[in-house]
Amino acid sequence: MKKIIFASKNEGKVAEVRKILSELKIQIVSLSDVDFIGEIDEVGDSFEENAKIKAVEVFNKYKLPTIADDSGLVIEQLNGEPGIFSARYAGINADDKANNDKLLKNLNNKPEPHRAKFVCSAVYYSGEEIYTALGEVHGKIIGKARGTNGFGYDPLFIPDGYSKTTAELDPDVKNIISHRFKAFDQIKKYLLPV
Repeated sequence: MKKIIFASKNEGKVAEVRKILSELKIQIVSLSDVDFIGEIDEVGDSFEENAKIKAVEVFNKYKLPTIADDSGLVIEQLNGEPGIFSARYAGINADDKANNDKLLKNLNNKPEPHRAKFVCSAVYYSGEEIYTALGEVHGKIIGKARGTNGFGYDPLFIPDGYSKTTAELDPDVKNIISHRFKAFDQIKKYLLPV
């Protein structure tokens, strides 16, 4: 079976991507599965640049086709913050709670609704070709966390057309509307038939 590395150690993200790509006849292994040590410096100025950096670095190390993504939350009232710094918004070792707390503090004096979008740039790199895909889901940020089915900013984000946060939605519903699904569904279509 063909093997592709997903350049992530985030188990929640890995599980989502494995599910999205499950109909492909490939084995998706994470950075944890290949005992990747260290960090990849995400020095790009955009989600796409950071995804490419990860894909190329991991491919160069293991010489296996690699998929990578960079994703985050973009809020209009905060001039696009947290953006590419979403995972480390409250500091380099910040956890989800610290990031969410900082976000709510920064939105505290801004009028509602707090329009936002989740953005995911996904990349497939085979050593020869690089394919990029973009997925977005639009919605708003609420003032108090709700739900336990997600990670990151999911408990604060209500997608347009829904009354529940992405952390309250059934995981199957979330996967169909998510920014990550939209990006990796394009990757899946690109890789078919595998």
